[in-house]
Amino acid sequence: MLYRFREAQAPGLGIGTRGDKRPQIACACKGLRECERWRGEILREISRKVSKIQDCIWSDRYEVRDLNDEINRLLREKRHSENQIIALGGANYRRNVAMLDDDGKEVPGTKGYKYFGRAKELPGVRELFQSRKKRKRRPWRITKKFMHEGPAYFGDSDETQSGNELIEYEEWREAQLRIREVLEIPADALH
Repeated sequence: MLYRFREAQAPGLGIGTRGDKRPQIACACKGLRECERWRGEILREISRKVSKIQDCIWSDRYEVRDLNDEINRLLREKRHSENQIIALGGANYRRNVAMLDDDGKEVPGTKGYKYFGRAKELPGVRELFQSRKKRKRRPWRITKKFMHEGPAYFGDSDETQSGNELIEYEEWREAQLRIREVLEIPADALH
């Protein structure tokens, strides 16, 4: 009896019934509460699947790939529902903060397609992460390009000169100041 009463009350309270299905497109949700409810369901589903993919039982790489694809599809769906919530005037759940590892460097694979748990150990993905590590060494190649240039290229040719130019300039400057004193020309008159 109580079950039937709760079932009759559910649509009015915004609580879904068992026959409720999540809309395929987030923009199909016209109510803020309904959209937030579907977002919560998506988050629970993502959480279940991420814990499932991190389990060591999964050995078939095709199953791991499929599960990783499903998680990425759910993440895309979550992003669409968050955009719809903002469009309906709700809270902004999106984060624009980069994910950092223990060293403070940005974690690879945080933009676009992501890899979770066992999916990081798949053959094609492993090489992808290794190639990203190799790309970070580029600045050394750039500096290596200029290693054989002489000191004149970098403006360090003062080391090879005897220093006579500086002494001559100082003598010329002192003579100029003496002439100004004798002729009583103010220092700012010529500048």
